[in-house]
Amino acid sequence: MKKRLLAALMASAMALTMAACGGSSSSSDDSNAASGDSGAGSYKVGIVQLVQHEALDAATQGFQDKLKELVEADGGSVEFDPQNASGESANCTTIVNGFVSEGVDLIMANATAALQAAQAGTSDIPILGTSVTDYGTALGVSDWTGKTGTNISGTTDLAPLDGQADMLKELFPDAKNVGLLYCSAEPNSKYQIDTIKPLLEKLGYTCTEYAFTDSNDVASVAQKAAAASDVMYIPTDNTAASCTEAIANVVIPENIPVIAGEQGICNGCGVATLSIDYYELGQATGEMAYEILANGANPGDMEVQAAPNFTKMYNKANCEKLGITVPDDYTAIEG
Repeated sequence: MKKRLLAALMASAMALTMAACGGSSSSSDDSNAASGDSGAGSYKVGIVQLVQHEALDAATQGFQDKLKELVEADGGSVEFDPQNASGESANCTTIVNGFVSEGVDLIMANATAALQAAQAGTSDIPILGTSVTDYGTALGVSDWTGKTGTNISGTTDLAPLDGQADMLKELFPDAKNVGLLYCSAEPNSKYQIDTIKPLLEKLGYTCTEYAFTDSNDVASVAQKAAAASDVMYIPTDNTAASCTEAIANVVIPENIPVIAGEQGICNGCGVATLSIDYYELGQATGEMAYEILANGANPGDMEVQAAPNFTKMYNKANCEKLGITVPDDYTAIEG
């Protein structure tokens, strides 16, 4: 009797053990499906954009469109929470902290200050930057190799600065003095100025830097630059991009042409640019996000990607106002 009872108890214990193992396997499968390993997960993505202007808006839209397209093609879904910091770095920090508390699956940081806030806010959640000129400068990496080795990667909007210098020479070969106008609070703008200044000096120009601190002194600094320059150069600069009307109100009446670092600034106050398509840049960022979310790619192992195309563009209206004729290989900016 005792032997039969012992055998029954052992059989019961084995059955419970097998049931527990089966339950563990099922739980693991459910977890994988929820995490998106199957490529058909449900994701939430937080977007922090420094400021609203044409270029950054286009990058954000391209990112959302491409990521949504790729995820839905797998049968999955993605929810976006786009938030704008209104040009304030402190707001970027607040937005990022909210995303971290919420536990989003990925943060897309649009512009340098947004990326820096995301870097400070989390070392766990994947981060992709876009519209960032130089990642080494933005992230404080002195020996930049193209990969971060952390939870961060993204796309850069840096146009060929040597090509922009050559454009200025092509359009204004007889100019002598070039004013370099930028926001001192944006390290990537300073990086561009430090890079293009010796290139322009090598081409025979005398270059003077004119740095404004924020939108409040853009007009006064632009006025000072216009009074002492034959032509001005403005790099890819978020503050300048949000203040193009104020700059145009200075340079157009003074008959001073502006070569711009990107299309949005050119469209507002410039005459020409060698620029990228920010919507395409956003799409490239969306493709990277898909690889992270659906396929488990590690951001730290992903090369920061450059824009796929660069185009010579000109502002037809401003060129006509200033009596400037551009070569046939320039494309008119639409809108």
